[in-house]
Amino acid sequence: MTHTDLSVIALYLPQYHPIPENDEWWGKGFTEWTNVTKAKPLYRGHKQPNLPADLGFYDLRVSETREEQAALAQNYGVTGFCYYHYWFGGGRRLLERPFDEVLSSGKPDFPFMLCWANQTWTGAWHGLDKKVLIEQTYPGRDDEIQHFEYLSRAFNDPRYIRVDGKPVFMIFQPSDLPEPVEFTSRLRSMAVEAGFEGLYLIAEHGNPFWDATAHGFDAFVNKPGFRRRRGWTPWKHPVKKLRNKWLDFRGKPTISSYQSKIEYFVPEKASQLAIPCVLPNWDNTPRSGSQGLVLKGSTPELFGKMLGRAIDRCQSRDAKDNFLFVKSWNEWAEGNHLEPGTEYGHSYLEQLKARISDS
Repeated sequence: MTHTDLSVIALYLPQYHPIPENDEWWGKGFTEWTNVTKAKPLYRGHKQPNLPADLGFYDLRVSETREEQAALAQNYGVTGFCYYHYWFGGGRRLLERPFDEVLSSGKPDFPFMLCWANQTWTGAWHGLDKKVLIEQTYPGRDDEIQHFEYLSRAFNDPRYIRVDGKPVFMIFQPSDLPEPVEFTSRLRSMAVEAGFEGLYLIAEHGNPFWDATAHGFDAFVNKPGFRRRRGWTPWKHPVKKLRNKWLDFRGKPTISSYQSKIEYFVPEKASQLAIPCVLPNWDNTPRSGSQGLVLKGSTPELFGKMLGRAIDRCQSRDAKDNFLFVKSWNEWAEGNHLEPGTEYGHSYLEQLKARISDS
């Protein structure tokens, strides 16, 4: 596999413009930047706030911003964006405006695909209680048809990313689907009936040996999840339990070494259907405060090391797709971004470009 064969897909968050629901839940004018700018250090050496550089505190309702993002991504080797898409059932969508405008305007001229973020929103997303803000529902066949009619507008766009001529559609929580095999089968049938060659369906899953085909998918993005300190320390150890309670009381987040997690995020062995996913950085304390998690010591050089492992995995795969996923392009309140920040500038992007060029 040469570097021209590899498609680097960056996950893209549309949470950078006000919507009535966020106004109601969090206050007038809330966007992701609200959390980013109020962040404070929670321990000695904690690098907060983490602020954007080149693109500033942008508003995704502005077309020029979306075009600048695409130009920057393309210049450094990103093949396309995977936009998070929210469909809660019954036709209810949120944060749809940026992508709808990308679709209707034809700009930017940059490849894209969609990931259905089929997840209930709760207050815990922002470090509060677990009160349900909006529930993910699966009302049935009529809703599936309505959902596909919306998706087909995107699938028909010439910029849409395809594998063997089939639009690629990603589902965030495959295990939450009622009867996933039947659901994906119906989705594929609707695609064929609409004149597509089919669909290339991928999911997210933390198990590198997950059986994607048994659940109705063609492949999966191997993106291991995070667990807070109680998941990382043996519950039977009383000293560690007391220490964890003490850390919570002090308002200190869970801290783990980025370097120590490189092999966890890109394991040496995995299913041939497992698409590697790299993580440049992570610190979601702007959202979650002391309930958050920090991958301490992330640097562009260590990100390059993770990229090297992922590219090696890509080269050893025997799969129809040729994807390498990056989480994420712009999840600023999770401290998880390729977009330039004030500390490292373009350095993460430069690592990406160099590693892809050398592969």
